Amino acid sequence: MKKIVLIFILSILILSPTYAKHQYEEYSFSAFWNYIVTGSDNYYQFQSDLIQDKDVIKEIKNKKKTRLVSYLLFEDGKIKIDEHDLPSIIQAHNGLLPSHSMGKSLVSYVTGYAICEGYIDNVDVKLDDWSTIRGTLYEGQKLIDLLNMRAGDQKIIGEKKFNTDNKIKDNRDLNVNVYPIKDIMKLDILQTTKKSKPVYNYNALATNTIMNYTIFKVGDDYQKLLNKVFKEDARIKNSVFFHKTIRSRYKNQAKGEYGRYSFYADRYDYLRIAKSIMDHWNNDTCVGKYLKTVYDRRINKNKKSYDGDRSGQFDVAMYTKKYGGQFHFNIIGLSKKKILGMSGFGGQNIIIDFEKERIIVVNSRDRHYNWKKIVLKKLKQK
Repeated sequence: MKKIVLIFILSILILSPTYAKHQYEEYSFSAFWNYIVTGSDNYYQFQSDLIQDKDVIKEIKNKKKTRLVSYLLFEDGKIKIDEHDLPSIIQAHNGLLPSHSMGKSLVSYVTGYAICEGYIDNVDVKLDDWSTIRGTLYEGQKLIDLLNMRAGDQKIIGEKKFNTDNKIKDNRDLNVNVYPIKDIMKLDILQTTKKSKPVYNYNALATNTIMNYTIFKVGDDYQKLLNKVFKEDARIKNSVFFHKTIRSRYKNQAKGEYGRYSFYADRYDYLRIAKSIMDHWNNDTCVGKYLKTVYDRRINKNKKSYDGDRSGQFDVAMYTKKYGGQFHFNIIGLSKKKILGMSGFGGQNIIIDFEKERIIVVNSRDRHYNWKKIVLKKLKQK
């Protein structure tokens, strides 16, 4: 009984927002149905050549302050740094770690596959064949503008005006991540607000619109597509999943536009997925060309400050000047390097240096670790 109570308390703590509340959404291991991909029998097996990195070890040992729970560095084809101290709640759920907004990037990655498999024509296709968004400001827009978070939706949602990525104007109790996309698009404000001037406006609705458009276009093959991305190509070892917007207390719906970007995987499977992204880029596959396209079409964030969050903490989202295809690019001081970043609430980071073939995967409970020392410093190493 005591163990159950302890796990419950830890669950509340790990899932509660502290800083960067604009990225918070209702996450839970079991509150929603999922799009599940099971692990591969032929999973990718890493080689290791481990070193003891005093900076990373210090941050992990001081996790009560730093909130860092896992750190992986992969380069030269091997894991070089592998440190972790996972909370009991994570251990109790097979090591699954929430991606938070890193899931936005994975939605884009799946979209790239949908293009390469012929379900979607290209990034410039207009969303004019999808009845779900009819009458809204998203109708007829190009996919690339949603991928780049410049859909002209800043009057109703997003960080530009509302300091949150998932709340609708005049309905701040409504989280767009936990209701089906069709219900969101029927709201009066979505049906009456006209598109504004396209500017960078980071928000969750754009991502969920992309994900559900892909579900619409792929149709009955959506599970097959997810299996291709994660099981066949990334060769994950354990199950991973995207949440649906259907809560577990209701009957699960196998078909329908119920996608939301919240994604769960264990620490090594995040690295497997990151490696598959790196391999596609460097081998110039169709998916690699998609990644290079969104890199070439990236836009300026035009942020007023790159000095970190309200507590002076950093991550790759806060230290990059450009955004493309749901990825962060152009790290300050490394802007000439082709480095891709994914970022999520609480300091979740996946960063891929394509030229150095170096990957860093960080999982944390909050963004209080020294990002510049254990991430940026590593990226600057020759």
